[in-house]
Amino acid sequence: MAGNRDRFSTATRLRVLGAQTAARVYRSQTRRQDRRSRLTGRAAFLALVVCTLVVALAYPMRQYVSQRNEIADQERLTREAKQRVEELRDEKERLQDDAYIERLAREHLHYLKPGETGYTVIDPGAKKREREERGAEDRPWYSNVLEGVDNADRPDSPNR
Repeated sequence: MAGNRDRFSTATRLRVLGAQTAARVYRSQTRRQDRRSRLTGRAAFLALVVCTLVVALAYPMRQYVSQRNEIADQERLTREAKQRVEELRDEKERLQDDAYIERLAREHLHYLKPGETGYTVIDPGAKKREREERGAEDRPWYSNVLEGVDNADRPDSPNR
């Protein structure tokens, strides 16, 4: 009976040892699941915080970028205006020079000095090209004006 009792105590011990091992494994799995669920909750909270920050900062960032673009445009316009002012100052200085004024008058107004002979060259094809560009027929200019006045009230008029 002593052998039976040893076997029983060994079997009992094994059973108790197996139960303890199973309990340890169960506790380990439970801890892992708790840790996972805690990490999942933390991750969800972190994701929520990040999304909130992105949404909260999106509009101000868009405004910032927009304002930076406007500033760059205004700076460009300022540079162009300064350049135009310099050009006008240079032109003003040139207009103080009598020789420059004389040259402009001769070029644009066809002025001549006493004793000079002026020539005007007429391009024979210029009148034809002008008519083609405007679509005018070979008739006096006032006919085209009167026709335009007559056709102005028509619904199918190209002038409308």
